[in-house]
Amino acid sequence: MADFDLVILGGGSGGYAAALRASQLGQKVVLIEKDKLGGTCLHKGCIPTKALLHAGEIADNTRHAGEFGVKADFHAMDMSAVNSYKDGVIAKLHKGLEGLVKSRNVTYVQAAGRLISNNTVEAGGTKYTGKNIVLATGSYPKTLPGLEIDGKQVITSEQAIKLDYVPKSVIVLGGGVIGCEFASVWKSFGSQVTIIEGLSHLVALEDESSSKQLERAFRKRGINFELGVKFKSATKNKKDVSVVLEDGKEFSAEILLVAVGRGPVSQGLGYEEAGIKMDRGYVLVDNKCRTSVAGVWAVGDLIPTPQLAHVGFAEGIMVAEEIAGLNPRSINYDGIPRVTYSEPEVASVGLSAIAAKAAGHEVVELNYDLAGNGKANILKTAGSVKLIAKKNGPVLGIHMVGSRVGELLAEAQLIFNWEADANDVAQHIHAHPTLSEAMGEAHLALAGKPLHAHG
Repeated sequence: MADFDLVILGGGSGGYAAALRASQLGQKVVLIEKDKLGGTCLHKGCIPTKALLHAGEIADNTRHAGEFGVKADFHAMDMSAVNSYKDGVIAKLHKGLEGLVKSRNVTYVQAAGRLISNNTVEAGGTKYTGKNIVLATGSYPKTLPGLEIDGKQVITSEQAIKLDYVPKSVIVLGGGVIGCEFASVWKSFGSQVTIIEGLSHLVALEDESSSKQLERAFRKRGINFELGVKFKSATKNKKDVSVVLEDGKEFSAEILLVAVGRGPVSQGLGYEEAGIKMDRGYVLVDNKCRTSVAGVWAVGDLIPTPQLAHVGFAEGIMVAEEIAGLNPRSINYDGIPRVTYSEPEVASVGLSAIAAKAAGHEVVELNYDLAGNGKANILKTAGSVKLIAKKNGPVLGIHMVGSRVGELLAEAQLIFNWEADANDVAQHIHAHPTLSEAMGEAHLALAGKPLHAHG
């Protein structure tokens, strides 16, 4: 038996953030992780996929180098070298994180854990008791009923990041963030790609205008997609996988990526036996991430909040501070920045037009086209910055499409979270020529004084 102030089950984004912050605040912490420190984001999600996307960007830049007066020829993807680059990024970050946890005097236990009471986790044959418990066991890639993942022809993102070859053709089942990012990667690598999405748009949780712009860009890139028709069945032979939709259409490809979302890892871990309230596998929490059992908290993909690493970080930090008596502010999830790192990127913070109107706001919408932005023209990217504001009031949502627009979210989230209005932002001078100018120009136009835009 080992006693701690805080026992954390799960060493992904939410779990290790809670551990690091709690240690800073003088808590005696044990962090239990069955796999590798850093969890899905570092090893199977955010970091490896963005490395692949960057490799794809280099490939596309090589193909189009002549447009910029550079003589270069694209030959092929060397997937051994691509994976070596990707794995090197992961290894460096993993080593740094291990050192950080060690330097903060967090006890790290690499073993599968299970909650056995409201204050005890058992892992590797040892019981760890804490004044507080944080559950941070993350999520797993889901599939559809009757669709078996074999890891070779029918795969999830976890196998996709490890492929050692470029498939000739791919069907991506699911047009959300994960599906669109892998579609973008494989198109850049040279595959024929078809996305199948049951909803009416790609990245359907984004503002409809952003979805439509991404769809136009994907068409231009030669990425095919079928929208608004649900999956019916899949069959495979030695050569390919065939997918049939409910309307009878059939598609075949070398591999099928199943990207229909992620589900919480909670089964068989003792949560329900401890009396914790659950819903469809998710642990239910209040606005400070408390579960229904006193002294037990939950963060990250395990709870029904946005499945984003930075949300896990924020929740872990908040819980650590709440336990320490600092009474931190609860998280406004509308103010969480969101990015789909495809080419082009889709980035947003705040409310969509539909959500703002549903909340009872009288809204004003402003769309600034990147055609008027000097840096966007230099980069040869198309897209826009769309503002949604309360009439005579603050900005309620910022929605962007274009290469590298995810980097504009730092300013966008300040605008939304500080409840700035158009005039507040318009007075700030943005460096020229930068993509960030588009943010300033959009607010100038909304304030009634457009510069490089028609009034």
